[in-house]
Amino acid sequence: MTMARLKTGAPPLLGENAEQYVDPLPQALILTSIVINFGLLSFFFVLAYRSYLKLKTDDMEEVRGPKYE
Repeated sequence: MTMARLKTGAPPLLGENAEQYVDPLPQALILTSIVINFGLLSFFFVLAYRSYLKLKTDDMEEVRGPKYE
């Protein structure tokens, strides 16, 4: 850390004009939402595939079972 000339109170990775930087929070939130949506979509596809293998149908009327009176 001493060889990298890190000082207390100074931004470690930014140059002299530290006021001109992009806030990484929006990009991090968007990337997080993309990852979460991909995970949920993958879970849905696996759930649909496994239910198709077990029930041998993808018709929702047959999956629900007999109608209640």
